[in-house]
Amino acid sequence: MITAVAVSFMAIVTVSFSQELSARNRKPSVPAVRPGIEVLELTGFECLKGKRTGLVTNPSGVDRNMRSTVDILYNAPGVNLVALFGPEHGVRGDVYAGGKVTDSVDPATGLPVYSLYGATRKPTPGMLDGIDVMVYDIQDVGVRSYTFISTLGLVMEACAEKGIEVVVLDRPNPLGGNKIEGPYVEPGFFSFVSQYRIPYVYGLTVGELALLINSQGLNRGQLGDRKPARCRLTVIPMSGWNRDMLYKDTGLPWVLPSPNIPSDEAALGYPAAGLCGELYGFLNIGVGYTLPFQVFGAEWIDAERLKEVLDSYRLPGVAFRTIYYTPLFGSSKGKLVKGVQYFFTDYDAAAITEVQFYVMQAVAQLYPDKGAFEEADGVGLFDKVCGSDYVRKKFGERYIFSDIEDYWRKDAGPFRQLSKKYHLYK
Repeated sequence: MITAVAVSFMAIVTVSFSQELSARNRKPSVPAVRPGIEVLELTGFECLKGKRTGLVTNPSGVDRNMRSTVDILYNAPGVNLVALFGPEHGVRGDVYAGGKVTDSVDPATGLPVYSLYGATRKPTPGMLDGIDVMVYDIQDVGVRSYTFISTLGLVMEACAEKGIEVVVLDRPNPLGGNKIEGPYVEPGFFSFVSQYRIPYVYGLTVGELALLINSQGLNRGQLGDRKPARCRLTVIPMSGWNRDMLYKDTGLPWVLPSPNIPSDEAALGYPAAGLCGELYGFLNIGVGYTLPFQVFGAEWIDAERLKEVLDSYRLPGVAFRTIYYTPLFGSSKGKLVKGVQYFFTDYDAAAITEVQFYVMQAVAQLYPDKGAFEEADGVGLFDKVCGSDYVRKKFGERYIFSDIEDYWRKDAGPFRQLSKKYHLYK
């Protein structure tokens, strides 16, 4: 059973927004966007009353006044919050990227905290004992490889098996609701960073994605004749959000969902540089500096020449400048890195995921002995986040993006049609 909570009481903003990032100083729309947790509170927590409630969240689960969803639900009249579940980085965000989250007790509430990023990624039946409804509230970044949506799918699957209702508190997609880029995951390449048969950038809010995966059975690529395990799903939509909005348009403060996404600009850069970032030891993408996912550089690069080649490609909606910086950690720690910073001058026109491939193409053009896959240590993870090894093998033959362009773009159109039926917002 799939339920999208009625939004008749909400004022859905229908103003059209320009998405040019050159207009970053514009004021947010009025009325401001209310995330699902605020809408839930306005309804008096009706769907949770009288039920023993579990909560999957992290520090990004807050309202506009920085009140944690943990504390809001714990103190809400009629709500019986009985357990917390920690994804990657933990409920309170005290575990760094890749670190194991352990079972513990939340010091603020005294509630048990169960780890979903360690030995256990799917809640066990024992963890779910005594729970009537599971709430999910985490800020998404709109990219398939981000592990929180994989946690969501496994939680939904576990809850379906025990007959537990799932309530997703919706939040904005920082990439907007229109960008869809990248191919589906191929058989043999489903993993915790590519759990669903969806494009790399999927153009849905986390609530809409939950509706889609619950209906289509896309969790871990489960397709064909097998009937998916559907949970009883309720999505609490936002009010005031529309698909043209970037995060800066929402009026909401940004709370980093993970350590290397400290700003909404880093979230915009994540799909444009994150794949390249998996090729550890090749290019620095600003992780370890103040511009994570917003730069490309290395100690051996001539920044001016790299910019000149990239400018010659005339990429729609993208501009480059030279940059020189010294990372505080990573393989280039303490070294002067030279390269380019990129900007979306027309976000609508830009093919955001393709930026990194053109950077790798330009580097190969300037430095034929510095091929991305020959220099890197992380080709296995690159394949996983791409959803196949075809991208690496074909692109790596000549390092020319046009060789994989058709493959990279082939699934965006079909998914756009498939996903429309799950849209909750105009």
